[in-house]
Amino acid sequence: MSEDQLAVTGIECFGHHGVFEFERREGQTFVIDLVLGLDTRPAAASDDLRDTTNYGSLVAAVKAAVETDPVDLIETLAQRIADVALLDDRVEWCRVTVHKPDAPIDASFADVAMTITRKRTLRP
Repeated sequence: MSEDQLAVTGIECFGHHGVFEFERREGQTFVIDLVLGLDTRPAAASDDLRDTTNYGSLVAAVKAAVETDPVDLIETLAQRIADVALLDDRVEWCRVTVHKPDAPIDASFADVAMTITRKRTLRP
């Protein structure tokens, strides 16, 4: 496994996720942090975007994954985002954090965040 990491943090998205009807109706901001494990040596040697993960395209795909098809749990949303990141065969693993700063909690708090780490599974 490569020790190289690419991080894209603070991706703001607007989604309609949550277990409460008003969350689905009104929507709220979600903030996504991604860390990808990949071998950057081929891109460093060639200086060619085709030899690495295009983080601009990845961010667009992550935003689309968050901003469509509502789900109840941020755990489900985090898995969906990890699945998107792992579509690129160069990505060996990913760490996804979904922040839900406006979660409906009756207390003063700074953030709710779910972090998952997923590794590429071998395909037959």
